[in-house]
Amino acid sequence: MTKRNVVRLVFEKKKPPYVPWSFGFTHEAHEKLKRHFGADDIEPFLGNHMASAGGHPRFFTPVGNGCVRDYFGVVWDRSVDQDIGVVANRMLPGASLSGYTFPDPLDPRFFDYIPAFLARTTDRFRLFSIGFSLYERAWTLRGMENLMMDFHDHPAFVRELFNTIADYNIAQVTKALEYDFDAIYFGDDWGSQRGLQMGPSLWREFIKPVLKRMYGVVRKSGRFVYIHSCGDVDELFDELIDIGLDCFNPFQPEVMDVWSLLPKYRGRLSFHGGLSTQQTLPFGSVEDVRNETRRLIELGSEGGYILSPAHAVEGDVPLENMLAFIGEVRKQEKYEGA
Repeated sequence: MTKRNVVRLVFEKKKPPYVPWSFGFTHEAHEKLKRHFGADDIEPFLGNHMASAGGHPRFFTPVGNGCVRDYFGVVWDRSVDQDIGVVANRMLPGASLSGYTFPDPLDPRFFDYIPAFLARTTDRFRLFSIGFSLYERAWTLRGMENLMMDFHDHPAFVRELFNTIADYNIAQVTKALEYDFDAIYFGDDWGSQRGLQMGPSLWREFIKPVLKRMYGVVRKSGRFVYIHSCGDVDELFDELIDIGLDCFNPFQPEVMDVWSLLPKYRGRLSFHGGLSTQQTLPFGSVEDVRNETRRLIELGSEGGYILSPAHAVEGDVPLENMLAFIGEVRKQEKYEGA
């Protein structure tokens, strides 16, 4: 059975022969692994079961002083954080779209590399990624503080902004669905360590209806819906299932009880993540990492689970701890590459 088919069983809420995995690493952590394995391509050593295409580095233009400008005109200061950065400008200084033109969602650069990507990932479950897919895209354009005020002071503008972003995403997703992707990935962080950033009532009023429209396009095509949303958002799981969600990431153990949520939702929702990136990986021993990984394998053995650190592994994680969870998942009895 290919890795792709193993993950498909998880998305279909069926029991796979073993617990699949897919890991991500920040720039610094990735460099550690490259040096350890003595290779630029570390994928053969990871054995990841998923592969993602979508947003491409060609859409970031260096503008000096450690900053880059993205496709939407947003400037990101990466002088400290090399992976994402901090927004350094405001494309929408007022509560209006007047004077701002959205970029072309069908720019050939989004799609010209996809045939080659699909050709080299035939054995993996393939995702087309829409990062910063709604709320995050809105606040990067408007500013988070401004957007939070707009929910109350300019609700019509927020609806116009969200629906315009959704129109952009739907155009891009519709084109991506012409290719052999298994799922569409929507990235949109709504949570903090203590609940939703905007609260449940605003989420339901402004965000949920737009998500339903975007997810519906994917479900109508027969593909799966996968979302990434950091923070404590498990209060939304039932509603997300109702509007079409298949798999949730990053499943953070620091903010939600992964040990009870996975059994509770097994058969209705699948999860990807679960291994602590705030505690166990940076501060635990090698044996701590092995033990937590083994517990997660046991928890996910009945299905509904793809094992991974709860987020991209940071550079402060010791190399030995990274090698510990990589080694544990590859030792599973029915994994053909064991």
